Amino acid sequence: METKILRINPLNPELDLIAEGARYIRKGKLVAFPTETVYGLGANGLDEEAVKNIFIAKGRPQDNPLILHVSKIDEVRPLVKSIPEEAKILMEEFWPGPLTIIFERSSIVPDIITAGLNTVAIRMPNHPVALELIEASGVPIAAPSANTSGKPSPTLAEHVIEDLYGKIDMILDGGPTGVGLESTVLDLTTDVPTILRPGGITLETIRHFIPNAELDLSIISSNEKIVPKSPGQKYRHYAPKAKMIVFTGDVENIVEAIKDRAKKYEMEGKKVGIMATEETKDKYSQGSVISVGSRKMKGTIARNLFNTLRKFDEIGVDIILSEGVEMGQIGTAIMNRLKKASGGNIIKV
Repeated sequence: METKILRINPLNPELDLIAEGARYIRKGKLVAFPTETVYGLGANGLDEEAVKNIFIAKGRPQDNPLILHVSKIDEVRPLVKSIPEEAKILMEEFWPGPLTIIFERSSIVPDIITAGLNTVAIRMPNHPVALELIEASGVPIAAPSANTSGKPSPTLAEHVIEDLYGKIDMILDGGPTGVGLESTVLDLTTDVPTILRPGGITLETIRHFIPNAELDLSIISSNEKIVPKSPGQKYRHYAPKAKMIVFTGDVENIVEAIKDRAKKYEMEGKKVGIMATEETKDKYSQGSVISVGSRKMKGTIARNLFNTLRKFDEIGVDIILSEGVEMGQIGTAIMNRLKKASGGNIIKV
């Protein structure tokens, strides 16, 4: 398959390029496009055959549900049985933006989207290219991250090319994404509104509007024996090629523990990568050190996380020793991704 790559202005998308992407979507083809979180791999969300090709291209298990993307709040109504009052409040406040809401699905949503569940995840992305593409296509677009299943999510078109070139029909290259972590997923179909995947819209922020919202326990535990209602709840995700260990606790203790491990692994002949922060990067004298961002501005860590993991792949390290961050706010989402990327290999020091 030939993959067509179109470079597009992320702030003022060229309408002829958008129209070409929309034609591909309507024809049942796969189009990768930028959102404010990561690049998505899009297909017509009402076309079961087109959606099947997403799973094939990514190598994604079919019991892992997909998110439907819309360009207007009005487009939600045909896809769901009802819209709870909490959802109306949150959509008005946070859409477009990195918040996915789980509703009870309507009959027009194909089973393949929901992994056979009676719920569907929907969001409105906050990116001009994504919004124009959805509107021009005239259908909700099903779109997981545009990467090989299990690998770090793509925040640049180059990441999509590396993983999926020759497997999908088109890539809209809109430059780097902004948030860098996938959307927050909030389930409003249960008695207690529950975040199933943390992201850019934090629990603390949501509680300003829904005070009884909670975090799903699997976010911080290692229990994988669950039926996923949201992408990212099951399987190892965001994983680099190398083994990865995450260290949490006091920053000074983290640095010393990583130094000790780095020396040990280098003596064993292993090539060591150290994922540090701006505040600690100069404290390491061994290994290949990459700063992922600043502890004082954790949004920079979120933005750079997946790209940094891919950089370690590029330089070919055998093991990655990563600093953890404090839970709370965006730190919860960062630690969730680090837990998944390391396969739960977290050491408290």
